[in-house]
Amino acid sequence: MPHPRDVLIGAQAAASLLPVCDHYSGVLARMTKSLQLQAEMTEEFGTCVFDCTLDCEDGAPVGGEAEHAQLVAELVQGASERARVGARVHPVDHPAFENDMATIAGRAGQHLSHIMIPKVESVDDVDRAERALLAAYPAGLPLHVLIESPGAVHRAFEIAAHPRVQSLSFGLMDFVSAHAGAIPADGMGAAGQFSHPLVVRAKLEIASAAHAAGKVPSHCVVTEFKDETAMRSAARRAAREFGYTRMWSIHPSQIRPILEAFAPDERQVDEATRLLLAAERAEWAPISFDGSLHDRASYRHFWQVLERAHATGRVLPAEAARWF
Repeated sequence: MPHPRDVLIGAQAAASLLPVCDHYSGVLARMTKSLQLQAEMTEEFGTCVFDCTLDCEDGAPVGGEAEHAQLVAELVQGASERARVGARVHPVDHPAFENDMATIAGRAGQHLSHIMIPKVESVDDVDRAERALLAAYPAGLPLHVLIESPGAVHRAFEIAAHPRVQSLSFGLMDFVSAHAGAIPADGMGAAGQFSHPLVVRAKLEIASAAHAAGKVPSHCVVTEFKDETAMRSAARRAAREFGYTRMWSIHPSQIRPILEAFAPDERQVDEATRLLLAAERAEWAPISFDGSLHDRASYRHFWQVLERAHATGRVLPAEAARWF
């Protein structure tokens, strides 16, 4: 029998290629603990369920940027073979950017999953980042970009279309600050970021731009990391209402709520399995299933449900597990 990936052309959307959680840390002790936690959860789930992105932009002390970049490169090189580790460098117009890229990509490029570029304003910024990346590591790496200003939101579709870009993230805090007080402070909170019209519009534009280009939209942080209820609510809304397929974590306690919010539930996994097995028996021709007509367009959707279940460490029925 042919594999669903071979039959359902277009089913391998970019959103299925990345873990649903991207965990950020920038201080040595926290970076080390994050990598250890990633290894432990990889063993627990049987797959790497979150990325670790080591942070230079907020993690490096002023004046110590070069030393911090060296530290990040050493940590990346020392990570396990199954690890997925990225690095956030300084913005392209920061004096430390070129050295960040030369040190981290140049020394540890083969071990990196991606490089995050903050404060991207235009395609020109992506081009500059790509040139620095390829100068340091000619094999290249995916670039993830942070959209953090109204102008960048306006240009999100152009930025997302860049072939080097794999994911777009929304930088909530800088976006709100860029409005000179026009958006109140609660627009940065777990609840307010889902209600203020300008923030909501920005989130939807970024998600739409990412999906239009086949890239991964990554949702912004929730700063109230001790409020588990707020975290769970925000993650569910990001996944179910705003079209995001990935989300930032800034504290280890946020990782599991993100996994749970972005993972299909047992009912969805069962439905997707039954439907795809019926489609396989019909050799992927249109079928009637539970009173509804389905064809390859809907098969793609349900295949992506199983892909997401696998990526979030969900236990799949034996009939579906054979596909992975």
